[in-house]
Amino acid sequence: MSLLTNVMDHSLDDGYAEAAARRKADGTGGMPKTLRAKLGLAAGLVLAALLVTVGAAQARVEAPVVAKEREELIDRIDRETEAADKLEASVDELRDDVSARQREVLEQSGEGGEPHLAGVLAGAVEVHGPGVKLVVNDAEDVGGGDGQARGTSGFSDTGRVRDRDMQRVVNGLWASGAEAIAINGQRLTALSAIRAAGDAILVDNKPLVPPYTVLAVGDGKRLSTRFQDSLDGLYLHALQENYGIRTGISVEEELRIPAAPSVIVRTARPYLEKTEETEQSEKGTS
Repeated sequence: MSLLTNVMDHSLDDGYAEAAARRKADGTGGMPKTLRAKLGLAAGLVLAALLVTVGAAQARVEAPVVAKEREELIDRIDRETEAADKLEASVDELRDDVSARQREVLEQSGEGGEPHLAGVLAGAVEVHGPGVKLVVNDAEDVGGGDGQARGTSGFSDTGRVRDRDMQRVVNGLWASGAEAIAINGQRLTALSAIRAAGDAILVDNKPLVPPYTVLAVGDGKRLSTRFQDSLDGLYLHALQENYGIRTGISVEEELRIPAAPSVIVRTARPYLEKTEETEQSEKGTS
């Protein structure tokens, strides 16, 4: 209580109290005494009030203009967004139309009484038939098998399936006689690429989520046996034994693999072998 009483009785610092008493004694404290000082104070107050009033009036006048500009900007953004959505939808429709026309041409361009052969080989048409279903999944303990770095033996350093693992699996299936392959429903073609982005595996720039289900159409029993006996099949078996990666392979009577979304070649060009006629024409035009 004594501390509170002292604070209440001496709320002003002693130095400030002495300065106020000195100004009061000199007659310089409080309100201005002379008419000139009073007029100066009044003019200052009037000027401050005028500035505040002008600022408030200007803000009030400009408020509707700012609100209108904001509404116009929002409307413009909405219109541009709608136009972009329409263009994107148009691009999707054109892409689907191009893919459909490509499939139609490929179906009609087969040789030797097999009209679908070119489309199957290019991945442009849906295929179905017997084959092999191979499921590859990360280890339950992704931290990795016996602590030995997989990097020293061509593997990765954890129990996670890597892009190079899937590359070897797919190449092994092709070499064992697979006629069409898909990973998690993504059809593989001669233009497909299996890459990595961090821990994710990308097939044609589309991320896949484990488990990775590989469907391969072909002679089921023969395909399964040849793959498991191949170097790539033994590689997959080594992943399972040493690093806990889970795998399972089964022979299926009927598999269905969708067509690839796009089979457009953007950079390759056919090689035209030079003949005597083309050489002579080039010399004549040079």
